[in-house]
Amino acid sequence: MFAFILSFINGLRFGQEHITPATWVILGLLGLLSTVSWAALLMKWLLLRRTEKANRRFLRQFHESPHPLALYLTKEQTDMSPLYYLYHAAAKDLAFHLVGEEEPGRSFSARLQGAGRISPSQMSTVQNSMERAIGSAALKLEMRLGYVATVISIAPLLGVLGTLLGLLDAFAVQGGGGGPATLAEDVCTALLSSIAAVAVVIPTLAGYNSVVGRIRHLIVRMDNYAAELSGIFDRQFVDHRKVEESLPSLGSLGAPAMPVPGTSTGTTRHPIARA
Repeated sequence: MFAFILSFINGLRFGQEHITPATWVILGLLGLLSTVSWAALLMKWLLLRRTEKANRRFLRQFHESPHPLALYLTKEQTDMSPLYYLYHAAAKDLAFHLVGEEEPGRSFSARLQGAGRISPSQMSTVQNSMERAIGSAALKLEMRLGYVATVISIAPLLGVLGTLLGLLDAFAVQGGGGGPATLAEDVCTALLSSIAAVAVVIPTLAGYNSVVGRIRHLIVRMDNYAAELSGIFDRQFVDHRKVEESLPSLGSLGAPAMPVPGTSTGTTRHPIARA
């Protein structure tokens, strides 16, 4: 194992001593792409860390509140928490159906106590607002990850391109009368591009998968909280009693249309019995 590592290091040194301008360009592009991708991953990791802390703080406040709409009435905002914005969107829609106001005013609490319950169809609009909040939060959490995915896809191709260009130079030198030593130098230099591409892709892919896994965990947590909040609102604010519908009168239905005598309707006419 030690001999393999030593030979690998010696090969890298040998290739660096005979590196070509084309290989330098490929290595520079790989270094730039790696820097951009890791900057995006580090920023996203810090954002997710702050988001998870804010979610835990909001959940603690929500479960300690005496009423499902208490945090909405006090207007206590929890920044960087997608769960708070989900709750606020649902509470805003629910308050509109209950008292006809989206933002709580001075008389909101008194009007809320005297308000009745909402119908299941109105509750479905509250659930739709929660779904929209989850979709908006997911888009914000996944923002700029497309750059990292692009780097992961492009870096191996750049490595292969650098290797192919190096091999073409090596074969051109051999066609001009170069010896085996020159061929070994050019081939070793050509392989540096592929090695650099692998060195860029492997850690970037590991960091990308880690960030995507945390984002998926946050989205699942939002779905679970939306289901929990929907159940709380449904138990306390939704009227599930069936409304008894009376049958309409015959007069309100109207009389069926009758054919005009003497006109052909395309049907068989039955003779009327005479007295």
